[in-house]
Amino acid sequence: MTSTSPTPTSPVPSVAGALERDPAPGRPGARGGYGGGLAIALLSAASFGLSGSLARSLLDLGWTPAAVVAVRISGAFVLLLVPCLLLLRRTGLPSLRQTGRMAVYGVVAVALAQLCYFSAVQYLSVGVALLLEYLAPVLLIFYHWVRSGHRPAWSVFGGAALALLGLVFVLDLRSGVTLDPVGVAWGLGAAVCLCAYFVLSESGGRHGAVPPLLLTTVGTGVGGAVILAAAAVGVLPLAARTGSTVLAGSEVGWWLPVLLLVGVTAVLAYLTGIVAVRRLGSSVASFVSLAEVLFAVVFAVVLLAQQPSGGQLVGGALVLAGIAVVQRRGR
Repeated sequence: MTSTSPTPTSPVPSVAGALERDPAPGRPGARGGYGGGLAIALLSAASFGLSGSLARSLLDLGWTPAAVVAVRISGAFVLLLVPCLLLLRRTGLPSLRQTGRMAVYGVVAVALAQLCYFSAVQYLSVGVALLLEYLAPVLLIFYHWVRSGHRPAWSVFGGAALALLGLVFVLDLRSGVTLDPVGVAWGLGAAVCLCAYFVLSESGGRHGAVPPLLLTTVGTGVGGAVILAAAAVGVLPLAARTGSTVLAGSEVGWWLPVLLLVGVTAVLAYLTGIVAVRRLGSSVASFVSLAEVLFAVVFAVVLLAQQPSGGQLVGGALVLAGIAVVQRRGR
């Protein structure tokens, strides 16, 4: 996707350099250029979008959704633990305020977001559950409106409506739509948790800023512990199997989708997501995250041989148009 905003004149630093520090405390998009933040947000959306196809290959092997989530999050924590300890050796221990922010991030933005979504799927179709969860960008518009006291421009509301209409087409909600009240409540809960993900990913001000590497490590550690605890008390069924599965028409070992889930859809996705929010602001970054659904469709075509319908292609164009309108206003 190409941005309608002007190309930034300042060079864009590498993502790796931003992972250990707050890219722009209190000033979304101030460092590295707006275009760089947009590119990082799209990379995060693509990384998250890959998770569906990889999870599908494990589910077909006999894994439960809770097992996929637990391995994905806990694996990310294990992978990031050593780099995080090296970072703390240089920066020192976080403050009490930072520790609280990381704990809330892990419980709400990582664990509860996925628990709410999977609970919604028990009562609703996957498409409806996703649509409810992705009401988060609209909720963020009203959140910032109430917080700042300034009404957003009408073009923002127009872009939001366009993106959500496109999302309806992409998710192909024309058939099999059911609206169980319990499922709707869980879906809205997932939307609130997704809002928390974007708000908590912001810098948090001068004293509450947490380096992206530290926030991701602690967040996935806390989130993984919550998921495993929920499985231990029987809230979520936990089962996994080894063996072979199919990706892109080829038979692969179970460990390949697991490695990609941990390394790409958790580590890379969360790290780049935090950096993107701090450069774009939570509102714009949340709308760019809608591209995750489009990337998920593309990966399903490549890895699972699932062909999109004409309506989904039209919906994709509408989502991109809505994102363009909102991000241009944010620019």
